Amino acid sequence: MTNRTAFVTGASRGIGRACAIALADAGARVVVAARDAAKLETVAEEIRATSREAFVVTLDLGNGDSIKEAFAKASKEFGRIDILVNNAGVTKDGLAVRMKREDWNIVIDTNLTGAFLATQQVLQGMMRERWGRIINISSVVGEMGNPGQANYVASKAGLIGLTKSLAQEMSSRNITVNAVAPGFIETDMTAALTEDQKNNMMAHIPLKRLGTAGDVAAAVRFLASDEASYITGHVLDVNGGLYM
Repeated sequence: MTNRTAFVTGASRGIGRACAIALADAGARVVVAARDAAKLETVAEEIRATSREAFVVTLDLGNGDSIKEAFAKASKEFGRIDILVNNAGVTKDGLAVRMKREDWNIVIDTNLTGAFLATQQVLQGMMRERWGRIINISSVVGEMGNPGQANYVASKAGLIGLTKSLAQEMSSRNITVNAVAPGFIETDMTAALTEDQKNNMMAHIPLKRLGTAGDVAAAVRFLASDEASYITGHVLDVNGGLYM
């Protein structure tokens, strides 16, 4: 990935951070984007410590102007964006019968509309270069559903549909569009679970462990590589066999 520039949303922690570091390790210049500038700077320093290039931009995916501004800054610093990882996401869980319209809108606007608007910012440059990689981070729940997460599940299922449509639109320009659907991953959220909750979760996972952010990042790195040039419109499950 030498001479390629990657843009990773939600890069301040968890899966996004792991993706940024993995792409940098593979030789890409990396733009790390999220709302928390201080955390982003920490990630960028980790990347620079390995003699790779990193650039920090603050980004609120729920705000169209913020998205345009972030990509404009990134392009000014590094030129075109070759690889886009749409990872950032929010949750506002609750049963559908009581879900507030605001909680529905926030999740859809950030996770799905935000990813679409971010993608629009890179498409023309990729089309000109006749090379590009777009990787959308969906979720196992976008494939199998989950009670209490109608908004989140809809946003993640929507990303899969978006992935397949864009893959068909962009294939003639040598731009691949794929999704990665993580299962239960060791994150800040799962760290707060009780042992009973974790054991119950593990009972449904054939590999009998939670995934790591590194497991997801490895899939992203592969899909961003030249080796994955004949894969597009695909949903790569990284879920330990939870959903097949």
